[in-house]
Amino acid sequence: MRGPDPRVVLGLHRSRHERRLLTGALDLGVTALDTSTNYLGFRSHQILARTAGDLLPKFTVSTKVGYFPGAAGAEHSLDPTRLNSAVEEAVKDLGREPDLVFLHNPEHSLREAVPHNNDRLAAACTALDDATKKGLCAAWGIASWDPFPLLSLVPTVPRPSVLMVRAGLLVGVRTLDAADTLIKNWELDPGEVWGMSPFGGSTSAPVWDRLDPRLFLQDGGQLSRVQAAFRTAYHLPRVGSIAVGTDEPTHLGKLVGALVGLVEERTVQEYRRLLRDRSGRQSS
Repeated sequence: MRGPDPRVVLGLHRSRHERRLLTGALDLGVTALDTSTNYLGFRSHQILARTAGDLLPKFTVSTKVGYFPGAAGAEHSLDPTRLNSAVEEAVKDLGREPDLVFLHNPEHSLREAVPHNNDRLAAACTALDDATKKGLCAAWGIASWDPFPLLSLVPTVPRPSVLMVRAGLLVGVRTLDAADTLIKNWELDPGEVWGMSPFGGSTSAPVWDRLDPRLFLQDGGQLSRVQAAFRTAYHLPRVGSIAVGTDEPTHLGKLVGALVGLVEERTVQEYRRLLRDRSGRQSS
């Protein structure tokens, strides 16, 4: 079955939140915006509303809750009361209800909650589900940097509308397999799965000089290595959208241009088999 057309989401992690970036995104047809309560020193929502409040209605806006200001800069919490308050504050600061609110990296707190992590995750997800029912947001999801700790907890939590996980050629096989298991168990369509960090943090990392991702495309000759890496990321794991951060509309435009590329699924599956074989050798 053919999946949905790939979609680019403008992520604001490490972004300066400049208005020219948002207008440039709209010019490119990028109408999805992803931020978080803790971005830009916990000021992302306020700065967005101040610098581009008139543009926000043109975007679908997703944000994340789970990190809170603390003595060391930021602390993580799955407390339902704090999460609900964070959603309410997001609505106030943005001047609108978010289209989607993610529970941000729940594994951060779950590692410290054993053996009560099942109850804590269920309560946190229920809080966001309740916030959706109250009209504070249109939908809720889970954004997880390391989804492996969530695998045993799936039966205890409500089904999220969207799952966001790391995607791309630099993602380890354990993370890829964990994401696939969550997608299957929650019966999520590709359009309900988002990827993030498709370049592992930087397009200028030395790995992109050594690896030619155009090998994963049916006809990658017209695309750059960065473009090919971005297009391939939609298949590692299979996602319908990828949130990517940049402060340059030109760079964003090149990524949008990469969507015309066709990924060779057999090559992707062979790559995953190689990752799994290598992982097995390292653990033996």
